[in-house]
Amino acid sequence: MNETPPPPTASLPALLSFLGGVRTVTGSKFLVETDRARVLVDCGLFQGLADLRRRNWQRPARDPADIQAVVLTHAHLDHCGYLPRLVRYGYRGPILCSEFTARLAAIVLRDSARLQMEAARHANERGWSKHRPAKPLYDEDDVEKTLAFLDPVPVGHDVEITAGLRLALHGAGHILGSTWARLVMEDGRSLAVSGDLGRPGHPLLLPPEPFTGADVLLMESTYGDRVHDPEAGRAALSAVVARTVARGGTLVVPAFALDRTEVVLHELASLRHEGVLPSSVPVFVDSPMALAALDVYRDALRARAPELRPEIVAMGESAVSPEPFLAARTVQESIDINEVDGPAVIVSSAGMATGGRVLHHLRRLLPDPRNTVAVVGFAAAGTRARDLVDGARALKMFGEYVPVRAEIADIPHFSAHADGGQIIDWLRQAPPPHTTYLVHGEESSALALRDRIDRELGWTAVVPRSGEAVLVR
Repeated sequence: MNETPPPPTASLPALLSFLGGVRTVTGSKFLVETDRARVLVDCGLFQGLADLRRRNWQRPARDPADIQAVVLTHAHLDHCGYLPRLVRYGYRGPILCSEFTARLAAIVLRDSARLQMEAARHANERGWSKHRPAKPLYDEDDVEKTLAFLDPVPVGHDVEITAGLRLALHGAGHILGSTWARLVMEDGRSLAVSGDLGRPGHPLLLPPEPFTGADVLLMESTYGDRVHDPEAGRAALSAVVARTVARGGTLVVPAFALDRTEVVLHELASLRHEGVLPSSVPVFVDSPMALAALDVYRDALRARAPELRPEIVAMGESAVSPEPFLAARTVQESIDINEVDGPAVIVSSAGMATGGRVLHHLRRLLPDPRNTVAVVGFAAAGTRARDLVDGARALKMFGEYVPVRAEIADIPHFSAHADGGQIIDWLRQAPPPHTTYLVHGEESSALALRDRIDRELGWTAVVPRSGEAVLVR
């Protein structure tokens, strides 16, 4: 007797969990779970406020050994910096990203481990940490294990990453190799994650590839309540350089090692050409990570990478080389900058002054009113860069307070993030998602962008809460 086979079981809706990057600009982690797959999109480090940093030390909300794949949108620490900790807890799957993201992530993670190990050693030697002993979140061995799982995939191509789940990466125009991701599930439902969306006026990179729609969208909101004015930014930097040089001071630019250093150098090269920055004033790049990343950008220029602007490709390496441009690769070369007599420019990481060599320059230069610190990007709450922008009279570094008498110039127009209007323009090209979730932005920015999306596009937009889980419909 022939039996009628049972009807196929309908697949359950996917579950989306917000594990980080919610109502803050750090720690981006978004978990997608179907009845056949578990994939983490981005795996960032929490930075800034102490309560956020402490979350890096908590056990992951899901067992990393059960996660089948990680999708990495780009190589900034707030999107990739937790990966070695995930591997330490047992993750053993592929880390899918673009080729240039894989190269830059290796630089970022090695530098992150080195800085954490140095900070722990310094704290133990000087006794300024409340932890006995102070330990790094992860070390160089964790990073090398992590790098073995990096698995570059071609941008613009559809690939199956696990059973019943397909991925396509598209250029995001934020930093070299940055992408936005689109996941398509077995039942046809789709989820898009913007990563960090670049701005159309980026001086080196082409604009983001158009958003083509999805059932659910995770949209970054870093500058959701602001408007960039690139011309005002260039004018402000020009004026700051001129003032600082005129009074014989040193300009310190805390700059993210990825992209921001390249953009700042591009602008300084223009000021050198215009005569605002005299050829006698040396420009130092004091960040091993930034110099390593600069080499990757030069490789991209030589390879004529399709994400670079054609006019930048035509300029070649001169686009990011304001000669005389002096590289401080070793610790001794960094120390030697202290002996420079007269005006100078120092570009050093980290961009939010949370660590790195820039702290040594700030400790030396902040007390002198002839000097200037230019904050040229987003400064998250709880970081030294934000404290400076907010008017701090003293800054705590290496267990002591340093007086702030130098000029502080806030020039946010060099951000590599799209502003609120540019985000709206990117969204309006596509059919409306069922729900748009505003992530990777401080609460005020995310709420402002939510209201604007509702007002101008008529879409359903939500600002989720940390740890919340929702269905993908």
